[in-house]
Amino acid sequence: MRFGKLISFLLFAVFLYILWQIRQVLLLGFTAVAFATVINRLVKIIQSRLHMKRGFAVAISILLILAGFIGIAAIVVPSIINKIPQSTDLVNRGFEQLRDSYSWLQNVIPGQILTDIGSLQNFGQKLLSTDSNWFGGFFKIFSNSLDFVLNSLLVVVVTIMILANPSAYRQIFLLLFPGFYRSRADNILSQCEQSLVGWFIGIVFNMTVITTLSLIGLFLLGVPLPFVNAVFAGFLTFIPNLGPTLSVIPPAAMALTLAPWKALAVIVLYIIIQQTESNILTPLVMKREVSLLPAITLLSQVAFAVFFGLLGLFLALPLVVVSQVWLRELLVKDILNDWKPNNYRNYSSDS
Repeated sequence: MRFGKLISFLLFAVFLYILWQIRQVLLLGFTAVAFATVINRLVKIIQSRLHMKRGFAVAISILLILAGFIGIAAIVVPSIINKIPQSTDLVNRGFEQLRDSYSWLQNVIPGQILTDIGSLQNFGQKLLSTDSNWFGGFFKIFSNSLDFVLNSLLVVVVTIMILANPSAYRQIFLLLFPGFYRSRADNILSQCEQSLVGWFIGIVFNMTVITTLSLIGLFLLGVPLPFVNAVFAGFLTFIPNLGPTLSVIPPAAMALTLAPWKALAVIVLYIIIQQTESNILTPLVMKREVSLLPAITLLSQVAFAVFFGLLGLFLALPLVVVSQVWLRELLVKDILNDWKPNNYRNYSSDS
């Protein structure tokens, strides 16, 4: 018996090792599944309203999404790319002015009180320097990386394959469960689908609202490049907690080149917008299954970023959304809630 348990433990350890080695592929697979789940909702709507076969509905859905991406890219990307040098120069000038203000404060305030602030300011300036600026570095990494292109193609191809016949892949996944539990597992998958779709709709809505509010606020404050900064803020909404913190740095630095009070006004503006998004928009838009505790959201992002890198950071929230459903339904409702004291006593006597 002990030998059998040892073999089982070794096999389980080997299985975990294999999963860890292919973690990048698994994340890409999950990305394709998440995309297919969201797009499948659009496919079903087209099927029901236009009364057409699934293949045509899938093709129309993909064409509509491509047309939307191309249209948005044609409007947004040229404007951002043309203004990258100006944005970088303004941010650098803002940090130079911050450094000058810090030097003045050093002469006024004695001691080492501002040492940590100075270190943070120098760190920020290095991040946004010409050689390693966020804007240029971001586009260089993602546009010139062959791995990124290949991974993107892989995700697109797998997404289309899943969309072609999602029920077949669903049935294969259900075979991993015992026969008596497959109906229940199928119900849990439906809840995961509902949560993913609700999360995606909420994220898109929040991104749109934050982009619009940021654009209006920055325009009224007279901050340079309001459109670029607003798009940047909306894009980083995809990363809750961490994204809003990062999005305020460029416009605040640019506003500092105009007047210190404008930099403070930008920070206050972004705090108000993010608080509105967190306390009003998200509860109204997100479904109950999607709502996550802020601490869990932040810790999950840090954990996934440490273990899986940038892709893990972007996928942290949908992964947690799906994991939350499985933990709630499988672990809590089906195991822990039905755990009987007699079961524990029997387990103790057997061991």
